[in-house]
Amino acid sequence: MTIGFIGAGRMAEALIARLGSSQKVIASDVKKVRLNYLRKKYKIRVAKSNLEVFRSGSIIILAVKPQNMAKVLEELRAQGTEHRTQKLVISIAVGIPLKYLQKKLPGLPIVRAMPNNPCLVGMGITALTKGRSVNRGLFRKAGVIFEKVGGVVRVPEKWMDGVTGLSGSGPAFVYQMMEALTSGGIAAGLPKNVAAMLALQTVLGSAVTVKGTGKSPRDLRIMVTSPGGTTMEGLKVLNKRKFSRALRDAVVAAAKKSKALNRKWTS
Repeated sequence: MTIGFIGAGRMAEALIARLGSSQKVIASDVKKVRLNYLRKKYKIRVAKSNLEVFRSGSIIILAVKPQNMAKVLEELRAQGTEHRTQKLVISIAVGIPLKYLQKKLPGLPIVRAMPNNPCLVGMGITALTKGRSVNRGLFRKAGVIFEKVGGVVRVPEKWMDGVTGLSGSGPAFVYQMMEALTSGGIAAGLPKNVAAMLALQTVLGSAVTVKGTGKSPRDLRIMVTSPGGTTMEGLKVLNKRKFSRALRDAVVAAAKKSKALNRKWTS
């Protein structure tokens, strides 16, 4: 089985890096320098065109930017329908619905994937939703690929906007929180490097604690909040500034934007 990547950006590289040398990989990209880098580092085959990838791959991963997707799909559509049902196409482009993908590539089994930024270090989460021609075996193959870079959840497409708002955009919200924690440490008198290290390990350790103990974030928050203590004093400020509501609204806003992008592709 050969996995073909049309588009060879950071998410494609994260997958390529973890597929292992035993997996045949071929990739195309508009940036030849990028392809040469991947060829030398991961010993993959590089293609002269997107059509070469499409012809060679059993699984085709569309890792192009959304604004370039229409052009790529028209290029692939012109390839014809011969042997199409033997291929699985996986799109990781944000906001492009299955309806549009299936219209442009009729007869092909298509999976839509929403990986997130932590996939770059193998600690991400990817949501998968399948098109009408995807059988259980093909859907399982898609899951195996994305399990290389973290967890996988399988969802109906109607949930994908919510997934995009939460796990797709969520890392940016967490990174901003880390910036704010670091800034707070500096304002409290810590050197920048010490504050940054403490913020990093605090966020990482807190996430691992939730996963490791099986306790809810709420239970753990209560556990570390002593009446009249320092944590409670800080939480008073967060509650006054409506911190929790702001994060909730950020997720909802990102999800609404995703839904608007979907409408753009289906209108």
